[in-house]
Parts: sequence; C-alpha cells; structure tokens
Amino acid sequence: MTFVAFLAPALAASAAALSARALTRTRAELRETSRRYEELARRARALEASRDRYRALVESTQAVPWEMGPDLRFTYVGPQGETLLGFPREAWLEPGFLAERLVPEDARRVLDELARVVETGEPTIVESRLLTRDRRVLCVRHTVNAAGPSDPRRRRLLALAADVTDQKRLETELQQAQRLESVGRLAAGVAHEINTPVQFVSDSIHFVRDAWNDLDALIGRYRALRAAVDRGEARAELAAELVRLEEEVDLDYLVTNVPKAIERSMEGLGRVAAIVRSMKEFAHPDQTAMTRADLNHCITTTLTIARNEYKYVADVETELGELPKVLCRVGEINQVILNMIVNAAHAIGDVVAGTTQKGRISIKTRQEGPNALITIEDTGAGIPDGIRDRIFEPFFTTKPVGKGTGQGLAIARSVVVEKHGGSLSLQSEPGHGTTFLIRLPIDGPSKERARAA
Repeated sequence: MTFVAFLAPALAASAAALSARALTRTRAELRETSRRYEELARRARALEASRDRYRALVESTQAVPWEMGPDLRFTYVGPQGETLLGFPREAWLEPGFLAERLVPEDARRVLDELARVVETGEPTIVESRLLTRDRRVLCVRHTVNAAGPSDPRRRRLLALAADVTDQKRLETELQQAQRLESVGRLAAGVAHEINTPVQFVSDSIHFVRDAWNDLDALIGRYRALRAAVDRGEARAELAAELVRLEEEVDLDYLVTNVPKAIERSMEGLGRVAAIVRSMKEFAHPDQTAMTRADLNHCITTTLTIARNEYKYVADVETELGELPKVLCRVGEINQVILNMIVNAAHAIGDVVAGTTQKGRISIKTRQEGPNALITIEDTGAGIPDGIRDRIFEPFFTTKPVGKGTGQGLAIARSVVVEKHGGSLSLQSEPGHGTTFLIRLPIDGPSKERARAA
C-alpha cells in the first residue's frame, strides 16, 4: 500500500468534516441574513407607517407644509396650499411663484430672509402678506428650518406656513380697543383740564367787558372836555365831573387789573392750546416705519393729558436727562408711558384713599449705553411676590371688576420687548412702591428682532 493510498481515507474524512462545518456556517449565515432582512423589512414597514402618519398629520392641519430648494423654488407643498391661496399645487412648483404672490412691499424682505437661511442654516420665523387667486391679502407666518448638507448650494428649506390674518386683526383690534379705553378714560379728565382755564378766561373776558363799559363812559366825558377846550369853553365843573367819574369807575383799579385779566386770558388760552397739542401728539397715527422721537417730549406730552388721573393723588417729579432721539413708533411708546403713569396713579390712589395725603410719581430718563432708560417710580403699595411673575400676562389684573382689563401692562410689554427689541422690568417692595424700568435701543431693534417683530 502506497503512502497516498494510506492517507486517502483520512483526507476524505477531513474533507467531509470541513464540508459539514462550512455547510453549518453557511446555514447560520443564511439564517442571520434572513433575520437581518426581516428586521430591515420590519423597520422599513414601521418607517413607512410613521411617514404616512406624519404626512397624514401634517397634511391634515390648517398650516401649509412646504419644501423649497436653494433657488427659492418650491419643491413640495401640502394640499392645504390650494385652500390657502386658491392655486393648484402644480402652480406652487413653478419658478418665481412665491415672488409673484408676495405683496410688493414685503417681497424683498421675505426673499432676503429665506436666502439668509439657505446661506447660514439658521432657522427663522418670517411673516409675509400673500395675494390669493381672487386678490385678497392674507398675512402668513412661515416657520422655516434648513435641512440637508452643509453646502448652501444643496441646502433645502422646510417650513410650515400658517394663516394668521384673523390673529393679526384681533391683535390690532385689541390694541385699538385698549387705546380707545385709555383715551375714553382720559376724556373726562381732559375736558376738566380744558374747562378750568376756559372758565377763568371767560371770567377775565367778562371783567374786561364790564371795565370797558365804565371806561367808555369816562372816555366820552374826556372827549367832551377836549372839545370844550378846543372851543375855549373849558369849565371847572366839567373837570370836577371827570374826577367824580374816575372815582366812580375806580380808574386806578381798572388800570391795574385789566392788563392782569388780559394776561390771565392769554395764559388760559395757552393752557388750552397745550392740552389740545398734547392730545394731538398723543393720538399720533400708528406708523409701520419707525421714526426718531424725543422721549422726554413724549413723557411731557403724556403727563399733560394724564394730569387729571394723578393730580388728586400724587405729585409728579421729573428728572429728564440728555437723550438722543430714539428710533421707535411714537404712538405706541406714548401708549406705554400713559399705561405706566395711570397704573402708578391707581396704585397710589389705593394707598391714600380716604386721606388728604398725596403720593409721589417720579419719572427719570438717561442714556445707558446703547439704550434709553425710562424709570417710573410710585409710592403705592407695591406688588406681592406671589403675583410679580404674572403682571405682564394678558387679562391678569388685581383691580376690581370694571376698573381694569388687564391689558395695559401686557400690551406695554409687547410694544417694548417684541416690537422694539427693548426690555421691561420692575423692582418692587410690598409697602414701599414699585419702579418700572423701560429700556429702548436708541437705534431701534436689531435686524433679528425686527425680523421676528
């Protein structure tokens, strides 16, 4: 027997063993592959179901989901888009659709903001006015996020667009209602403020009229005397009659007090003019664009028309520092200052009610870095710690029913913080009064704040 023949059975057995192990390993690998495939299939089905649920959820809301490429062309829009603007979804996907639907005044701002998100990847909230198919104007708020690779050339925008037209209208109506409430509350006081100077103007005019009647008689006698002198017929009895008439009309008194009455009339008319001018400036029409305003003048004007709110309960002290003109919406800032002054007066009124005492309202201004700072301090009862965090909430008020709506401070915070990028804070100690601090950026809100507002 050769050596090869001798090894053949062993080699055959070894090969058979190796073949069996390989088969076993292969079967195990097939089972693992099958298990992984089943897991992947299960995950795919779950993912598909999740995507369907997400799409059903998103597309069943009133908000319009949309996707846009880096060229600011829509690549997807939910079925709500047709309901929102009246255009079929295919129209949304055409180049330039968004630019064509934007109100011209909004187009550059909105497109620049979307391009900024494409470039930086930073999310944003941008509001725009869109024209519907039947030429109605809707106010739409887009919550936009960036998605995809870091390369801006391949970045996509994902967003939800919500119709906030009704919300904006209600906000505007609420602010107008609050402003009308303030003006209505001040109307009686302003009428009283005007009536007081008008009354002493009237009294002065009546005095001057009566004085003129007396002077007219005296002047008549003087003319008679002059005529007699011209004729060379001057008589001592005529001169004596003039002396008697001067004493009768109290000429010295009239000479002294008629000019004073005229001066009082001029002062009264000046006071009326100042009140009317203050009312006109306070009722400054709202402006979309911000303008430079003198905050010290705003405070002085508002104090003039609000005088009847505080004059019986508080003395006002002002310390108005040097301030540059501030970029703001003047009418809204006037409203904020008015709300603060009225709140301070009411807080002091609750403390001094039933007494002859008066409190104090102190108003100061100064520049604080890039901001203008207004502090309004009162000697009221202060704000308890338990409600201090709630006083800026809409409709929250500690006043009795019918005396306040709880909107004054909420609107003030909205104007200062959200629209002007400033801050509104307070310092209060129960029993010792409250100080409100209003900070407004001198050069207006930052671009990010302005976009959000």
